[in-house]
Amino acid sequence: MTSGGIWTQRCLAMYMVVALAETAAAMESAATGDPLAPWRAGVAVGPLRAVADCHTIHSYFNTCPESPDGSKVLFYASTTREGHEGELRILERATRREHVIARNVTVEDAHRVACQQWVSGGKRVAFHDLRDGRWLVAVVDVETGQERLLVRDRQLGWGQPSGNVVPVYGCHWNPNSHTDLELVNVETGAVEKVVTASAVRETYPESVSRRYGDRRISIFFPVLSPDQKRVFFKLSTPGGGDFRSSKASIRWGLVCRDLDESRFLFIHGKWGHPAWHPDSHTIIQPNGILIDSNTGSLRRIPDLPRFRGSHPSVSPDGQLFVTDTMLEALGGAKGEWGIVVGRMEGGDYVIVHRFDNSRGARSWRRSHPHPVFSPNGKRIYFNTNSTAWTRLYVAEAGPE
Repeated sequence: MTSGGIWTQRCLAMYMVVALAETAAAMESAATGDPLAPWRAGVAVGPLRAVADCHTIHSYFNTCPESPDGSKVLFYASTTREGHEGELRILERATRREHVIARNVTVEDAHRVACQQWVSGGKRVAFHDLRDGRWLVAVVDVETGQERLLVRDRQLGWGQPSGNVVPVYGCHWNPNSHTDLELVNVETGAVEKVVTASAVRETYPESVSRRYGDRRISIFFPVLSPDQKRVFFKLSTPGGGDFRSSKASIRWGLVCRDLDESRFLFIHGKWGHPAWHPDSHTIIQPNGILIDSNTGSLRRIPDLPRFRGSHPSVSPDGQLFVTDTMLEALGGAKGEWGIVVGRMEGGDYVIVHRFDNSRGARSWRRSHPHPVFSPNGKRIYFNTNSTAWTRLYVAEAGPE
């Protein structure tokens, strides 16, 4: 036998040993009730679409691109280098067929694109768009393809896929008269003002004045809780810059309000990258910080490293979190990024995918991975910038 043949056999033998060890570890983890077990071995990772002919971007880690029933995936596609103009597409997971539900969509950046999101249990898709120099929020009926305008001169926050209401707000660089938070019913078109910027200032006068003085403020970037009874948002005031600029507005704070009881819950000075826990009371922040929205008190998930550059979100069953992170501090190469899944109880995590994230859409505000679990918790969707095209990837958990 040649030396090459011997080397090949040795490599295969080593591979088998590693594979058997990983399988045994996964089985042992499953036997002990470890929720990380499906993410330790046998994870399949790849692009949503086989052909990389355009940017394919899911909107954010506060909403899942997979439909509530798991049959479809919603994404933004663009063939322009910066990714600022494109269309909304839906991919059927079983057949891999795609169809376009909105064309000629103009977005603020490649970071959140059209803020496209499932609503009405997956029957509709809401998004925002810039048309004829004005921003608007619209909704599309998935079955018929019929589009309906909801409001003008506002942008879209984050609702819940099971609900029929979405939060909207005035453009952060120039809100005009739309300084407050409104909820729009996507079925009826009814608009309800639920939180005013003036009420925020009246409730937290010192905090707001310390940051903004007497400048006019508006509510920006609202996120509804899973039960749709609470909302958190940040504050904003115009900065005088173009809307495609970091100087467009001055954004600050994290404010939480109970919509059912019409009362504010807390204000924090740092926004971070917050996401709701499925319990609708806890908020997760980067580096394992958990906020009790009843009180605003903080605690940290124990025995975990700090994940630099992270956008965390929680699994539907509340047992795991997923986050993107730079991997250099975790032993990775300089500039390398990864998708990490960890236990909400702390003490353990796994890196399910590593990738270069240095290229992608040439937007003034680049796309981040923004990982999020599927409705059944068995898949994770995230964006990558490993090539000139930003691409939506999916990681499928291994056998339990």
